Amino acid sequence: MILPIMAYGQPVLKRVASPIDQEMDGLSGLIDDMWETMYNAKGIGLAAPQIGRSIRLFVVDTIQIEDMQEEGIKQVFINADVVEESGDFWSYEEGCLSIPKINEDVERPEQITLRYLDGGFVQHVRTFEGMNARVIQHEYDHIDGILFTDLLKPLKRRLLSRKLDNIRKGKIEADYKMKFKL
Repeated sequence: MILPIMAYGQPVLKRVASPIDQEMDGLSGLIDDMWETMYNAKGIGLAAPQIGRSIRLFVVDTIQIEDMQEEGIKQVFINADVVEESGDFWSYEEGCLSIPKINEDVERPEQITLRYLDGGFVQHVRTFEGMNARVIQHEYDHIDGILFTDLLKPLKRRLLSRKLDNIRKGKIEADYKMKFKL
C-alpha cells in the first residue's frame, strides 16, 4: 500500500524515533509498504518517520542509481546505531521526499559503520562508503529527527525559508501523496 509522505513541518520528522522489537505487529507489511511508497515517489531511501511512524526503521535502495562508483545496496535497517563515521567530508546535492523540489549540497563523511538489524532481525555490523554511506546517513538522520536542511549553513537555510514555509503550508505540488501540517 502506498502511504502518504509526511511533509516538512510535520512534528514526527523532528522526533528521535523509538527502537522496535521483533514482536511488533505488522512489521513485515509496514516494510513492504515502505518499499512501495519509496518506489512510487521515485526515492532511493525512506525512513519510518517520513510515513508518520516514529520508529527506528529505514529502507535504502541505491542499486537504482546509475552513476554509482561502488556496488549499490537494497537493505532494511532496523534499530541502527552509528559505530563510526570516518574519511574525508565530501559535498553532494541531496534532496528529500519530505522536502520536495529542494536540493542542496550537504557535507558528509565518506564512510559510516553501522550496527543494525535486517528485516529478519539478524544483527550486522558493516561499513558503507561513498553514495551508499551518504544515503544511509541521510535516512539515519531521519530516525534521529534531523533533516538535511538542518545541516545547511544558516544563510542557506534563511534563503530557503520561504520555500520551506510553503511546503509546511501545503503550497506545493508533488508527484506523490503527501500529508501537510494544517
